[in-house]
This record gives sequence, C-alpha cells and structure tokens, in this order.
Amino acid sequence: MDIDKCKKEARIQIEGEEIERVKSFEYLGAKIEANGKTTPEIRRRLAMATAKLQKMEKIWKGQGVHTKVWILKSIIFPTATYGCEAWTINKTDSKRITAFELKCYRKILRISWTEKIRNEEVLIKIGTKTPILLQSIKKLKLTYFGHIKRHQTLEKHILEAKMKGKRGKGRPTRRWENDIEEWLETSTSQAGRLTSDRETFRRRVQEATSRNG
Repeated sequence: MDIDKCKKEARIQIEGEEIERVKSFEYLGAKIEANGKTTPEIRRRLAMATAKLQKMEKIWKGQGVHTKVWILKSIIFPTATYGCEAWTINKTDSKRITAFELKCYRKILRISWTEKIRNEEVLIKIGTKTPILLQSIKKLKLTYFGHIKRHQTLEKHILEAKMKGKRGKGRPTRRWENDIEEWLETSTSQAGRLTSDRETFRRRVQEATSRNG
C-alpha cells in the first residue's frame, strides 16, 4: 500500500510476480486506509455493531432493562469500539458515535422514532444522564496514550517522530494527537509529561471523560 504522499508507485516483485497495490487492507480486524483517515473504519465498526444488534432481536423483546443494558455494554459496544485507541475522531464522527448509542438504547427499550420521545427521556429510562460511549472511547485512547509515553516502544518512536519536508497546502488534516490535546486541554508535550505521574494523569483523564462533548 502506497501512502498518499508517495510520488512514485512502489513496484515490488517476489519470484517474478508483482504484489498487488491496494488503497486499504484489513489487519487484526481493523481496516487501514492509505490516506490515514479512520472515519471509514468508524463507520464500518458501527455498521458491524448495528448488524449484531439486529440479530439479537429476541433478547431485546424480553423484560428487564438492567439485563439488556448489561448485554449491550458487554457485546454490542465492544464490537463498535474495537481498535478505537487508533482512531482520530472529528466532530462528525463524535455525533455519529453518539447517534449510534442512542439508537441502541431505543432498540432495547423498544421505542419507535414515531413516538416522539426525546433523547433525554431515553437516557433517563436507561439510568444515565448523558451518553457514555464516546466518553469510554476517550478514556481508552487517553489511557493508551499514557501507556505509549511511559514505555520505550515502537509506538512511542512513531508518535514522536518528525517527518522531513514541508506540509502540503490547505487546511491541516486532523491528527491522532489532536484528540489528546483537545480532550486534556493541553499540548501533546505537556500531556506526555503528565503521564509520568500515574495518579495525576489518571485524574486528568477522569476530568476529560466526565465533560460532555
């Protein structure tokens, strides 16, 4: 797979046979795009989780909201968030994730869109004041960031590496670390220093994931 900035397509042959060049491929259950964007993967994971939600129709017809919520959090949500530590989440992705969560709640509560019940009322029936899926994704990613910064690993070298050359024209593409900076309300370098004190970093993560938006 050639990344988007490659000036020249790589031609690799093994025993005279040229290897196929692709724009994306699946690795360990996650789809990797040549342009580095994760929105297609986010949409794909939510679609997979939605399909699984539909297949469990008999369970959602049963009684006991507490049990159904437990099943939802144990099976459906992990399917949707698999590999989320590597995601770069923009505003549209955030809205899509929250919309998926509320759709799940309406499904297990058997609430039709035609009933005109507000999302706030749906959340109260579930037993929470605000959506939790996006917050759990933030916690997973921030925790992963802390793990990377505290250990000398390949991931740390990749995160801290500087690419040679100038950035292309136009609006900068949102980067993985932009999420960290936005959620912790600090620079990546300062966030990295915070990780050395586990208790302090844990408190900052808790503060970041308790905020709405």
